[in-house]
Amino acid sequence: MYEVIGKIDTRAFRVLWMLEELGQPYEWTKAGPRSAEVMAHNPSGKVPVLLVDGEPVNDSVAIMQYLADRHGAFTHPAGTLERARQDAITNFLIDDFDALLWMGARHVFVLPEEHRMPEIRSSLKWEFAGAVERCAGILGDKVFLTGEEMTVPDILAAHCANWAFSAKFPLENDRFNAYVKRMRDRDAFKRVAALAKA
Repeated sequence: MYEVIGKIDTRAFRVLWMLEELGQPYEWTKAGPRSAEVMAHNPSGKVPVLLVDGEPVNDSVAIMQYLADRHGAFTHPAGTLERARQDAITNFLIDDFDALLWMGARHVFVLPEEHRMPEIRSSLKWEFAGAVERCAGILGDKVFLTGEEMTVPDILAAHCANWAFSAKFPLENDRFNAYVKRMRDRDAFKRVAALAKA
């Protein structure tokens, strides 16, 4: 049994989605960043945390890849060229999707007010728009980012797209938006989205 610690409006959503896709049982502790429940397992106070037999794994992408590797699904095997390409897409999404969205959030509500520069969001949105175009290029005519099978970067990309929508970052590529809609139509996504409303 896994335990996921983190509020659903954080990157914990990705981990819950992965567990739903895998059909693995889990417990979910709805704790926010820097809460006592989180600090007990991650001194940085960041969420999510995955407990595996009481041992913590931190960072949403590391957790998703660990789960994919452990259960032999939603990933290409380590040591293959396909996995290297998958990891390259994952790193692109971390750098050019997640990092830009996180920087935008930091300058709106995360950093102390005297250190915020909300005006930085205009350049972040410009960069993000270019990243969406590149992601659509990676996707091409494929069903998923790495081919015909869904892998870790698909969850990462779709979650970032949801984040971008709520943060009012540009999502203006039709191919990319159709892909995100397909991802949101998955039963596992819908089950996690329903948790947010419960």
